[in-house]
Amino acid sequence: MVRNVNNTEKIFAQRMEKHQDELRWLYMELYGNDAMYAELCEQMHDYYLKRSTELKKRDIKKEKNPDWFKEKEMLGMMLYIDNFAGNLKGVEKKLAYLKECNVNCLHLMPFLDTPKGKSDGGYAVADFRKVRPDLGTMKDLARLTEKCHENGMNVCMDFVMNHTSEEHEWAKRARAGEGEYMSRYFFYDNGDIPARYEETVPQVFPTTAPGNFTWLPEIGHYVLTTFYPYQWDLNYRNPRVFNEMMYNFLFLSNQGMDIIRIDAVPYIWKELGTSCRNLKEVHTIVRMMRMIAEIVCPSVILLGEVVMEPEKVVPYFGTVEKPECHMLYNVTTMATTWNSIATRDIRLLKKQMDIVSRLPKQYTFLNYLRCHDDIGWGLDFDTMKQWGMEEPSHKRYLNDYFTGKIAGSISRGELYNDDPVTQDARFCGTTASMCGIEAAGFEGNAEKMQTAIQEDLMLHAYMLTQSGIPMLYSGDELGQVNDYSYKEDAEKASDSRYLHRGAFQWTLADKRKDLSTVQGQLFQMLNRLEQIRRQENVFSQEAEVYTYDVHNDSILGILREYKGERFIALFNFSESEQTAWMQEEGIFRNLVNGEIVEVKDPVLKGYEFVWMKYKA
Repeated sequence: MVRNVNNTEKIFAQRMEKHQDELRWLYMELYGNDAMYAELCEQMHDYYLKRSTELKKRDIKKEKNPDWFKEKEMLGMMLYIDNFAGNLKGVEKKLAYLKECNVNCLHLMPFLDTPKGKSDGGYAVADFRKVRPDLGTMKDLARLTEKCHENGMNVCMDFVMNHTSEEHEWAKRARAGEGEYMSRYFFYDNGDIPARYEETVPQVFPTTAPGNFTWLPEIGHYVLTTFYPYQWDLNYRNPRVFNEMMYNFLFLSNQGMDIIRIDAVPYIWKELGTSCRNLKEVHTIVRMMRMIAEIVCPSVILLGEVVMEPEKVVPYFGTVEKPECHMLYNVTTMATTWNSIATRDIRLLKKQMDIVSRLPKQYTFLNYLRCHDDIGWGLDFDTMKQWGMEEPSHKRYLNDYFTGKIAGSISRGELYNDDPVTQDARFCGTTASMCGIEAAGFEGNAEKMQTAIQEDLMLHAYMLTQSGIPMLYSGDELGQVNDYSYKEDAEKASDSRYLHRGAFQWTLADKRKDLSTVQGQLFQMLNRLEQIRRQENVFSQEAEVYTYDVHNDSILGILREYKGERFIALFNFSESEQTAWMQEEGIFRNLVNGEIVEVKDPVLKGYEFVWMKYKA
């Protein structure tokens, strides 16, 4: 490097020196193109120089505390900008409410420019450097992230790497027949190769978007479209695609992002004769992305969206020596949680949590009950089969339970991509509606409402107890129920996921301090639990976390231990009274109500939970 460079240049040079050997080796292994690698390095330097002074200070601060995102104070909330506050400026005006919710990680759902009517909820990006006009501008975004940082909040956004909208500039030029841009996608002038892909590649949306290719009659070509026909898969075999997408990543990071959620990570590399999922080249790309971030913008961390079974999720952490994603969604645990509600049986959930607890502490999961997407029943059916549960019939049972068709269920929701051939479907609904708050409110049944509120609170307490980072879905703090108005919108009516993507109800938020209301009971208890989590050392990222066997398949026990402190949480996943056979010695303090209790075979009411710490 050049001598006598200023301190800023020295910092970049030191970071580059740390990673350049591995970064170059991986790049050349994948692409074998010196010129493109040199261009990448030059652009990385340029984006580093363009990074604001404040963000560079933030980089240095977080480099000194690389585990900042694992702290027990972390609490996330995901929200749609338009649903929550109209636009980016509106969100800025609502930061006080988010602080009242104890939120310090704000996940802004997709906000980049997408074609109206063909947006897939924002995941069909037409321009990676333009905010959707009705939401604001890049200047508004940078101002919002700045204000969030001033208020102690981190900001997360989605980065859609697998595909672009058919309205993206590249796609338009490809459709016009420009070879350079056609090479950025997967085009075939006859059906032979697409047919071979279809032999091994599963369909993502078999009912709403069957197949993996779309025929474009105007140019006489098929184009690969794993998701919807208007989302064209990018060809990462082309180094130009990788480079340009990394430049987009760095541009967005420079707007003040702290967390970049990589959408649909497993899909980004394609190989004929495979499932085009989880291929080794995907890990090479994510590893390079991690190093690029650590060189240019080290305060930015990667959150991977890997909706797969556990054995396919964990590899996306990389290794301790060569890490990839900083965080991953705890997808299987989420689905298994709802399975436990429907079956009143926590055995599978306990097994899943035991798997997570045995992983290295460096591996951090993001825990959630609901999100913007549907629930796919990706459970451990091999284990369930040993218990006499068959996959097709059990999936039907779960969907029937949560749509309220099973006797005793007060859950409400709708199916998504209900496939009449496989009889498989996914489920949509808010946490509150799945817990019965919608049904109880419709019936005006006060007893059912209290049961539903207790179930909702129990599940949130359980989420806050797990190892990892908790993420709320906007509206859940108030018990917001399903919004069926999407059926009246022609652009949304065919997508039942909009059932749980309704507008935030500020009239409900006005009731959050009134304990006589559903909203007040939920909001105030969640606030109490969140405060306890922040205050108690047993919720430290360094705590040992295990499941605790209470010899009752309806009660989940979780044990947390840290520096001599011992914390036990019990969660009754049944609506009926259950006994936890513990035989625990000693006196405990109930952290929620402060009562001192001697724990021996406690009896829990329906959906009751207990947080208690050993009193020395």
